[in-house]
Amino acid sequence: MFTGIVEETGTITRREQTDTGLRLGVEASFTEELEVGESVAISGACLTVEAVADGSFELFLATETIEKTYLGELAVGEVVNLERALPAAGRLDGHIVQGHVDGTARVRDIEQLGDDWTFSFSLPDGMGRYVVPKGSICVDGISLTVATLREDGFDVAVIPETYRVTSLAEKSPADPVHLEVDIIGKYVESLLEGHR
Repeated sequence: MFTGIVEETGTITRREQTDTGLRLGVEASFTEELEVGESVAISGACLTVEAVADGSFELFLATETIEKTYLGELAVGEVVNLERALPAAGRLDGHIVQGHVDGTARVRDIEQLGDDWTFSFSLPDGMGRYVVPKGSICVDGISLTVATLREDGFDVAVIPETYRVTSLAEKSPADPVHLEVDIIGKYVESLLEGHR
């Protein structure tokens, strides 16, 4: 489990296509603290550390991950958001995030308002029912609050600290982002529909 509070950004250092998927190398300051088998959210997608060496760690993207995320499009040198899994005694400063990407959206607009920014994003079909004004949403692994909701998109306000420590500063209109909606809404829907 994650919280959507990005620890830092990392840089893609290597990509290797294989017959069964894609291997990525990611450089991060906390690499030496990682162990093989640990979970790390890469721009909101939960992946497993497969190797650690020389200031970077290695991940494997299976076909399903490549199909459901934009991680397969990343090039060497690109920046990603990083968050290690929440320890049992950790603080839940953001919201409950699973690292299971629900869909890929696009940046529609970015506007700086004084020291803050407003980011506008599209919403994939069928996802809007899980998004509520003032509710939580995870965008590229960042826990954000929905400021404005429209039928086909939403806006969030981004404070200077979030802009500084995440990959949002690297984004431009039309760039892809991962979305994960609040899991509580999905559980409520499932209970109301009588699913087991």
